[in-house]
Amino acid sequence: MASRALSQLLLAMMLPLLELESTFVQSESKLSGGKPGQELNQNKGVGASVESALISSYVRLKLPNRTWPQELPENFTLPAASTSLPPRMLTSLSLTTECLVTHNGTRFCTCHSGYLWNATLCSLYPTCHGHRSEIDSCMCRSFHGPAPGYCQFPPPVPANLILDSQLRMPRDTLHLILLKKEEATNLRWYLKHPESHRLVFLRPGTNVSQMSGQGQAGLSITSLSRHWTGSYMSIFEAQGFRWKLKQVVQVPLEEKEVIRLPDKLSISCAASTGFQLSCCIPLTNLAYTATWSPGEGSQASLHNFSDSQCLVLTVKHCPAADTTYTCTLHSQNLAPLMAPVSITIIQDTDTTCPKDFSVVAWNVTKAGFVAQAPCPVNKRGVVKRLCGPDGIWGPVQNSCTEAEILAMCLKAKLLLEGQGKPNEEVQRILSQLRGQVGVVSTPSDLQEMLHTVILLANVVAETRTELTDSALKDLLTTTDKILEVNLSSLWTLAQTQEPSLASDFLKAVETLVHSLSPQQHPFSFNSSNVLLQSQLLRHTSPPGYQMSFSAWPLLQARIPWYSLAPLVHNGTNVSITSLVLQKLDHCLPSSYAQGLWNNPYITPGLVLVVSITADGQAFTQAELIMDFEEMNGTLYCVFWDYSLFQGQGGWSDKGCQVHAANTSTITQCVCQHLTAFSILMSQHTVPENPILNLLSQVGVGVSILALLVCLVIYKLVWGVVVRNKVSFFRHAALYNMVICLLAADTCFLGAPFFPSGYHSLFCLATAFLCHFFYLATFFWMLAQALVLAHQLLFVFHQLSKYLVLSLMVILGYLCPLGFAGVTLGLYLPQRKYLWEGKCFLNGDGVMLHTFSEPVLVIVCVNGLVLVIAVLKLLRPSLSEGPPVEKRQALVGVLKALLILTPIFGLTWGLGVAVIFDQDSMVPHYIFTILNSLQGVFILVFGCLTDKKVLEALRKRFRFQGTQSFNSAISLATNEAYASEHSKERSEHARKTDIPG
Repeated sequence: MASRALSQLLLAMMLPLLELESTFVQSESKLSGGKPGQELNQNKGVGASVESALISSYVRLKLPNRTWPQELPENFTLPAASTSLPPRMLTSLSLTTECLVTHNGTRFCTCHSGYLWNATLCSLYPTCHGHRSEIDSCMCRSFHGPAPGYCQFPPPVPANLILDSQLRMPRDTLHLILLKKEEATNLRWYLKHPESHRLVFLRPGTNVSQMSGQGQAGLSITSLSRHWTGSYMSIFEAQGFRWKLKQVVQVPLEEKEVIRLPDKLSISCAASTGFQLSCCIPLTNLAYTATWSPGEGSQASLHNFSDSQCLVLTVKHCPAADTTYTCTLHSQNLAPLMAPVSITIIQDTDTTCPKDFSVVAWNVTKAGFVAQAPCPVNKRGVVKRLCGPDGIWGPVQNSCTEAEILAMCLKAKLLLEGQGKPNEEVQRILSQLRGQVGVVSTPSDLQEMLHTVILLANVVAETRTELTDSALKDLLTTTDKILEVNLSSLWTLAQTQEPSLASDFLKAVETLVHSLSPQQHPFSFNSSNVLLQSQLLRHTSPPGYQMSFSAWPLLQARIPWYSLAPLVHNGTNVSITSLVLQKLDHCLPSSYAQGLWNNPYITPGLVLVVSITADGQAFTQAELIMDFEEMNGTLYCVFWDYSLFQGQGGWSDKGCQVHAANTSTITQCVCQHLTAFSILMSQHTVPENPILNLLSQVGVGVSILALLVCLVIYKLVWGVVVRNKVSFFRHAALYNMVICLLAADTCFLGAPFFPSGYHSLFCLATAFLCHFFYLATFFWMLAQALVLAHQLLFVFHQLSKYLVLSLMVILGYLCPLGFAGVTLGLYLPQRKYLWEGKCFLNGDGVMLHTFSEPVLVIVCVNGLVLVIAVLKLLRPSLSEGPPVEKRQALVGVLKALLILTPIFGLTWGLGVAVIFDQDSMVPHYIFTILNSLQGVFILVFGCLTDKKVLEALRKRFRFQGTQSFNSAISLATNEAYASEHSKERSEHARKTDIPG
C-alpha cells in the first residue's frame, strides 16, 4: 500500500530533525468518529466518495551515524492491530512527539503543536527545566529511560472561563466563573502579574473565596486593588488531560495611588524663576495617558522607572498669580483621574522661611506651608518640613521607607488576602526580614517592619501554618535586633502615630512562637534581647515543668505537675515553649486595668510568654509560678491584656497574685493562665521600714492594753455611772467601741503570723475581721453622735431605751457587716481583696472605697452633730433646758466626741494621703503613731476624763494608791475640769435668776 510518494513525504517531514539521535512518529490508534479536529486529513476524489480513517501507528526510525537513508522501503505494512481493517490508502503522516537523548540517557520529549501529554505523565515527570510544574502547558517532559508514552491529540476544551463582573471602579469585586462541560478534578487558580510575569497561587483568604457546584466553579475577590491585576488562570484535569484557561483582568488605579510631588507649593519668583511638578503612577496593565494643565510655557516629559512612571512638568516661568496645576490620567472606558497641585506665589509682604540645607535642600517657603522633598534612592515617601507662622523652620519629618521593606510588607498583606502559599511564603518573608532589619533608620521603616510581622502572624493563625526551626530563628533574630537600644527613639516616634504598635507586635511574636512545628522540639535560642526554650513532656517525664532564664531580674518559671497531668495521658506529647523578651515592656503603653489605678509603675525590662500545646491544640489555662529575684518596693504580678483600652492593651493583675517566697530576695508570682507576663514595681512606694514596723507593733500593743483597762474600769463602775438614758447610751456606745477596736487591733497584730495569699483561710478571715471591726468602731461613734443630736433636738420626744439600743446595734454592727460582706463578695473573685503579701484589705481602690470613704463620711456627720450640739448647749431656750444631771451627761458625750472625732478623722485622713502620696516619710510616721494609739485615746478621752467614772473609782478604791492615781489623772486633765466647773457655776447662777 505504500508508494514512492509516501517515501518522499516521510523524508520531507524528517528533514528538520536531522540532528536528533532518535525520532518517534506516533499517533492515536482508532477509527475516526467524525469529531471535528480529530481527522488528520480528508481527501475526496472527484466524483467519488472517499472514506477517511485516523490510524494510530508507532514507528521507530533508527538512524545510525546520524545519516538519513536515501529512500524508505517501498513496501510499508500497517501494524498488526490494524490489519483487520479493510485495505486503505495512507494519505498523510504526522509526527506528534520529538525526543532528544542526552549523554546520560535522559530523554527530553516535546509535543508538537496541537498535541499534549496526558495528565498522568504531566504529574509524574518533571519538565525539561528540571522541576515538576502544575501550571505549564505540559509540552516538554523529561524521562529517564525509554519514553512511556507519546503526545496525544486532545479533545475539545471541556470548559469555558468567563469574567462575570464589570471592573470600572477601584475596590470592586471580581467574579470569575468556570462553566464545566465535563467532570473536572484538581482545580486550581493562579494569577500572573503583568510586571513580574510571576505565577501566584490563589487560595481562600481575607479577600479571596472559592466555590464549586454542579457544572461550574467560581473565584471571587473583594476590594480589588492594582495588586490583583493580571492574567487569571484556571488549571484543572478533565478527560485525561490537564487544561489551562485564562482571563485578563484590568483593575483601575485609585486616586491615592497617583503620587504628586509636591502636592502644594509656595514659591518666591524672586528667588526662583521656575519649578517642577511630578505626577507618578505605578506600573499597571492598563494603558494610561497623562497630561498637565495649564501647559502654556511649560514642558512635560515622561520618565520610566522599574515600578512606576512619572510625567514631570517643568514650568520655566513663575505664574503671575496663584495657580492650580492639574495632572489628568485617561484610560479607555474609565473615568479620568485628576491630581491637582496648588501653587502659591510669595509676595514681598509675606513672612517666609529662608533657604536651608538640613537633611535636604529647602527652598524659600511661605509661613504656614509644608515644604516637601523626595526621598533618597531606594526609598519611598517624602520628607516634609513645616515653615512656622513666625518664619522659623520646624523639625524635619522623615517618612521615607526602604523599598525592600515596603515590598515585604506588601507581600505579607497579599498573602493574608489570598495570594501565595503560606507554608512557602511565610518562611521566605521571614528570611528577607532578617536581612533588612539592619537598614531600619526611620519610624516608617520600623512601622512597616512590625506590620510585616503582624501580618505574617495573622496568616499563620488563619491557615494553621507550622514554622520550621530556621523560620523561627529568622523571626527571633529579627525581634532581637528590633529591640536594640539604638531603635528606642524610633519606637517612640512610631508609637506616637500608632499607639497599639508594641502591643500588636507582642501578640504577633507570641502567635508565631506558638506555631513552631512539633517535630522541631526541643528548640532553644539565646541572644541579648530574646531567650527561648522549648521542650517535650511525655508521660514518663519527671513531675512538672521548670525553666530558668539568665535575664535580669533572674527568672525561674515552673508549672506544677497537677496542671499538666490532664494533658499528659495515653502517650500524648506535650510541648511547652517559654519566651523572654527584654526591653519590649518599656515600649508598651503605660496603661493599667482597674484596680491598679493610674499610679506610675516601672517594669523590670522583660516579658515572659509561655505556651502549652498538646496534639496540635493550644491550652491557655494552667497554673504558672514565676520567681523574680532582687525585686524591691510594692510589687504587682501582671499580664498584658490585649483587649483593654479599645484594643491598645494594658497591664492587668486578673488571675495573678504575689506570694511570699522562702527568701527575702525572691518575689513569687502565681498566675492561673498563660499569656505575656511581667511584674510592676511602684515608683512611689516607701520601702519596708523596720522603725515603722516596730512603732506600729508597739503602738497596737499599747492600744490593746489601754482597751483592756477600759473594760476593767467599766466592769467596776458600770452600775454607778449609768444613772439615766443619756449616760447609758453614751457608755454603751463607748463600751462597744472598745470591744470592736480591741478585736480589730488583735486581728491586726496577729495577721503577720498567718501565711499570706488567697489560699489561706486564716489570712482571708483576718482581713475580713479587721475590715469589719474597724468599720464597726466608727459606726458606734456615729451612733453615739446621733443619740446626742436626738436628745438635743427632740427634747420632749423620749424613745424607749431598748428601741434606741436596738437601733444602735443595727447601726453599729449590721451596717459594717454589710459593707465588709459586699466587699468580700465583689473583690475576692477578682483576687483584688487582699493587700499584696499581707493579710489586710487591698491598699488601693478597695480600701479607699470600702473603708476610708465611709469613715470620712462618718467623721463629717459627727462634725455636723458637734456644731449643732455646741450651739444648743450654749444657748438653750427656756422650754428645752434639760435637767442638770442629764445636761452633765450630754456634756460628757460632747467632750468625748469633740476630742475623738478630730483625732480619728485626722488619723484616717492621713491614711488616704499615704495611699496617694507615698514619697514623704512624715505622713507614714504620723499615721502609724496615731492609728496604733487609738485605744489610748478612747481610754483617756472617753473614760478617764469622765468625772463620774473617777468618783466611782475613788469610792471603789479607798486607799492612798487611788489618790495618787487620781492626782495624776487630774493633773493631765486639769484644764478640762476647770472649764467644766466654770460652766457649771455660770449655769447655776443663771438658773437662780429665773423666776419659779
